Amino acid sequence: MDGEHSALSGVERERERLPPIYTSSHPAGFGRGAKQPFPSLGTFISTLSQRREAGVRGLAGGMTGTLTSTQWIRHGRELPPICSDVRQKQRLSIDTLPPEVKAPFPSDPIIPLRTKTTKEFQEDMDRAVHSGDWREVREFYLTTFDSFIEINAAFKREANGSFNTIDDSGVNAKFVNAVYDALLSTPQDIQKSVLKGIINSLLREWKGPRTKDDLRAYFILVQNPQYSSTSTYVIYAHLLRQIAALSEADHHFLVHWLKKLSARRFRQLVERLLQFISTRLFPAEPDELPPLAKCSWWIPSATKVLGLFNAANSVSSPPIMPFTDFYNITLEHIDFMEEYRTWQNYGNSNRFSFCQFPFILSTVVKKAIIQKDSEQQMISQARQSLVSKVSRRQRVDMNLLFLNIKVRRAQLLSDSLDELMRKRCDLKKKLRVTFVGEAGLDMGGLTKEWFLLLVRQIFHTDYV
Repeated sequence: MDGEHSALSGVERERERLPPIYTSSHPAGFGRGAKQPFPSLGTFISTLSQRREAGVRGLAGGMTGTLTSTQWIRHGRELPPICSDVRQKQRLSIDTLPPEVKAPFPSDPIIPLRTKTTKEFQEDMDRAVHSGDWREVREFYLTTFDSFIEINAAFKREANGSFNTIDDSGVNAKFVNAVYDALLSTPQDIQKSVLKGIINSLLREWKGPRTKDDLRAYFILVQNPQYSSTSTYVIYAHLLRQIAALSEADHHFLVHWLKKLSARRFRQLVERLLQFISTRLFPAEPDELPPLAKCSWWIPSATKVLGLFNAANSVSSPPIMPFTDFYNITLEHIDFMEEYRTWQNYGNSNRFSFCQFPFILSTVVKKAIIQKDSEQQMISQARQSLVSKVSRRQRVDMNLLFLNIKVRRAQLLSDSLDELMRKRCDLKKKLRVTFVGEAGLDMGGLTKEWFLLLVRQIFHTDYV
């Protein structure tokens, strides 16, 4: 018995060293309470389940009380409370944020203020010519053509004015003319710096949306007289390419701005474009320009920009220059029938053809194209008639290939009109005339005689 008593005393001492296990009825706290008998495993699991359910009920009740299940966690990490208005706190307005955490929104670039006038520029040029000191003029040209923003700063009448109308480009035309007229008389290093600045501007502005300030920059750059030299054609071509790629709305603005140019300046720009196209087609020195295969977009871009000038000339009243001045005589020496076939076969595609821009084709080219087109339509009509007869197993008559007209000399006008009215479906076939009561085969002579007599009667005073 003494051995058993000593063993029980040892167990009691070990139990004293263990932390107490509190029941749900025990008050919250970590103080040591009355000793309880050690629970069984089933009782322990049941107690944990009850405490977990009590914790869930506490959450559903708005978290007003302390989780009972945490009472037995002695060193648990405290978590931040979950607020009932968490959704409202996620809907913070950017206006309620402090200024230091607000990100700045991108805004339109501010055009720097440039105050140089036409008179001041001309005085600078006069001083440079007499003194030989071109530093101030060089700095002006270098800064002005460095970017589209600087171009607007120099030539826009009001630096940060909108000028978003087709009636007013907002450009100081007098100042632009003065700067460009003086450019070719400056030293070569200044002219090269201008071209370098234009290259940087075009590369910088190639991507991104276009603003009206960008359109103004294109409108100003296209007037540069340096593009008359073939050495600048690469730069000129890239400028024309960007202008041609603008949207239809932007082209609409440019057309109305171009018609405001002086007649002299307008003609210079048109002639420069025509010369660019001619030189690209037939260069004086084959090595002075890149191979045509590597820059096939040059001519389409230039022709499209020339179309803007033609549109500006058309909407002007009276026209700025005769429409015949848009003809490019050089095109008479190309294979314009190949151009015509390209236009016919790829009319709905993006493939370029001069036939898409008839204003540039001379009368000689148009006449040849119309004549060839007429012949092709005659052949097509005759072929269709022949195929139709064969498909219906009818006798084939060679007269199906012609527009046959039989007229009486005494009733030439009335018979001719009656025949043309009755045979309207054959009007595109080759004409063959027969005079009633006269033997003869029309090999072209009778047709010419018929035309001569018909025109003479139509314009006779009796029919006026």
